[in-house]
Amino acid sequence: MNKIVAVSGVVIRELYRRKDFYVLFILTVLITLLAGSANFFNDHSIVRYLKEICLMLIWISALVVAITTAARQIPFERENRTIFPLLAKPISRWQVLLGKFFGSWLSSGAALLVFYIFFALISASHEYSFPFGNYIQALWMHWQMLGIVVAMTLLGSVALTTPSANVTIVFVVTFGILFIGPHLHKVALGMSEPSSSILTAIYFAIPHLEFFDLRALIIHDWPMVGWIYIGIATGYGWLYIGFFLIAASMVFRRKALN
Repeated sequence: MNKIVAVSGVVIRELYRRKDFYVLFILTVLITLLAGSANFFNDHSIVRYLKEICLMLIWISALVVAITTAARQIPFERENRTIFPLLAKPISRWQVLLGKFFGSWLSSGAALLVFYIFFALISASHEYSFPFGNYIQALWMHWQMLGIVVAMTLLGSVALTTPSANVTIVFVVTFGILFIGPHLHKVALGMSEPSSSILTAIYFAIPHLEFFDLRALIIHDWPMVGWIYIGIATGYGWLYIGFFLIAASMVFRRKALN
């Protein structure tokens, strides 16, 4: 476990040295402050629109941080040939992979926490009530979704040849799951066999990332979701994280590093 923690620490420190997070955070801050300075907060409908825009920026920024951080881990180790002295130590490939996963997931979670704290402070300064529980649930579920994306990106990083191809494919797959995935079963109902069965199977096989989207709780000030459902969704996310990590470990174990 100490070896996994050590590898994770390197990944987390790498995030602070890179400029990706700072650029995205500054852009989010500027857009949020400009939107808030419009002084439309007396209109509740305008408040909801501004919240929706800002949360969409946070989701996009968090995905960029998570995918780019995870995608460069194994390929950059190979390109810089630091993977060889790393594996020369008493550490196995699956430990390296787990270290990279937890480092990428925790660093993405730290960036996500900064985004949410800033947004919560801006929202609290313009509203009479502050649904603290809604923010906690939305943040937790958002982080679980990023865990699935990070694990999926690590699988792509050991299966594909270039980080750019991996980043592009993961972005396309992620946005496809978020926007098209929930409607696949409806499309399948109007198709003939065997296309209908194939599309239905894909619908049940993919990780439904939209389950983790609780932005509506914050935007519309809805009541909190029952914690039992949060726990079920968390377990659902961990199952897919485990699946992608096991698949990545199997591919990485058989992959030549030179």
